[in-house]
Amino acid sequence: MKDGIKRRREILKILKSNKRPVSATKLAERFGVSRQSIVGDVALLRAAGENIIAMPRGYVLERSSTRITSKIAVQHDRDQAEEELRTIVEAGGEIVDVIVEHPLYGELVGGLHISTQKDVDSFIKNYHSSKAVFLSELTDGIHLHTIAYEAKADLAKITQALSEKGILYEEKE
Repeated sequence: MKDGIKRRREILKILKSNKRPVSATKLAERFGVSRQSIVGDVALLRAAGENIIAMPRGYVLERSSTRITSKIAVQHDRDQAEEELRTIVEAGGEIVDVIVEHPLYGELVGGLHISTQKDVDSFIKNYHSSKAVFLSELTDGIHLHTIAYEAKADLAKITQALSEKGILYEEKE
């Protein structure tokens, strides 16, 4: 059996046994290959139908969930990004992704999977250290989030909290 095939099987086993993201760097160290080899392995696994999600903190295997999901429209500047994320998490939501409408590419989606304050801390730390820009900066701060939550009351709580902070994008009279 080829080394790549065996390595991809092992990567899949590792992802199945971990609920937290596993970085490409850690996988590369584990298998004694380059980070780029792992990126290629994951691309091949995804092309073969595996539901592997690439997140800023690493790879996770998408698992089925009983949580409800909805999309919400928000608008804010970069200084309110952390407040937005914390507000959603505090109100019982998980920020699954961010979606923006790009004039050339159409809909762009970035996976987030932020469900705890620790996740928010990590995301904001990565934002500052990467010197990247938020996708929402491409659209004057207007963007969508897919939010996962347990009960319909949670969505009402999330949207109310965002509205009170002036972050929820609402029709202007």
